[in-house]
Parts: sequence; C-alpha cells; structure tokens
Amino acid sequence: MDEFEFSNLKVQGIKLNYLYICERKLWLFDRGITMESNSDRVLQGKLLHEYSYPKEEIKEIMLDDIIRIDILSGNTIREVKYSNKMKEADRIQIYYYLFYLKQKGIEKKGSINYPKERRRETIELTDEAIAEVKNALKRISEILKLEKPPAIIKKPYCKKCSYYEFCWG
Repeated sequence: MDEFEFSNLKVQGIKLNYLYICERKLWLFDRGITMESNSDRVLQGKLLHEYSYPKEEIKEIMLDDIIRIDILSGNTIREVKYSNKMKEADRIQIYYYLFYLKQKGIEKKGSINYPKERRRETIELTDEAIAEVKNALKRISEILKLEKPPAIIKKPYCKKCSYYEFCWG
C-alpha cells in the first residue's frame, strides 16, 4: 500500500457497503440520487433496526457526519442488518467502522447482527481487513471521480434494489 492518506479518503460507511453491492448505486448515491425513500425493503430494514434490541441504551451514534454506528455495547460496535444475503458488503462496512475508530485511537470489536435470522457474526479488524478497507477506499475514490455512472451490470438482486426502476425502467 503506497501513499495511503486516510484523511483524503474518508467517506460515509454506507458507501463501502454500496461498493460491494453495485458501483453504479454508489455513484448515484454520491450524486444525491437516492431511491431508498421509495423502497419497502429499506423501510422494513429501518423498522427492524428500530425495534430490535430495545434494551440497548446506546443506539445510532454518528461520528464526524461520516459513520453511523447502530449500537455501542461495551467494547463492541454492532451493526443490525435485515439479512445476511449481502454479508461481504456488511463486513466491509463494519471493517471500515473499526478502521475509522482505530485511526482515532479507539480499539473496538465488531458484530453484525441479523435479528430476523437470529444470527450474529463477530468481526475483528485484522491486517487483511485493513488492506481490504484501504483498497475499497481507493476504489470508491476512483468511481466517484467518473463523469458518468458506471455501466449497468445485471445482478441477481437488481429487481429488489431501490434503484431498479432508475436503472432498468
């Protein structure tokens, strides 16, 4: 990794998630083209997040207007996700949060919670995960510099995406 300057590559955590889901979605989202407000699946996720883990006291922590941690529980940050179908995207997002915190001198562990499936995945920031985050941040920077959105790539989950009509309509 040469010439990695974190302060120049800080982005919202959701953008790392979108990078792994769809580069076009990432580019559109960055330009303020958001379709999530029209999506039933996004609403279901918000409701699940809001009503899961009601006993947790520390929910929705926003840091530097960049990352939003769903739950802080002791030494662990937790993300609540609707399902594990996008687990690589979920992992890179929490790796980024852990990396971001580490840059601020804060060491935490991570957990991805799938309450609907009654599953939890423990996440630790390894050297490999740090390298993956750095590569992802560089790739995001490249995508966001494009004048036009990346080409549409048909993926198995396109029809469930909130951007489906925008891309395929």
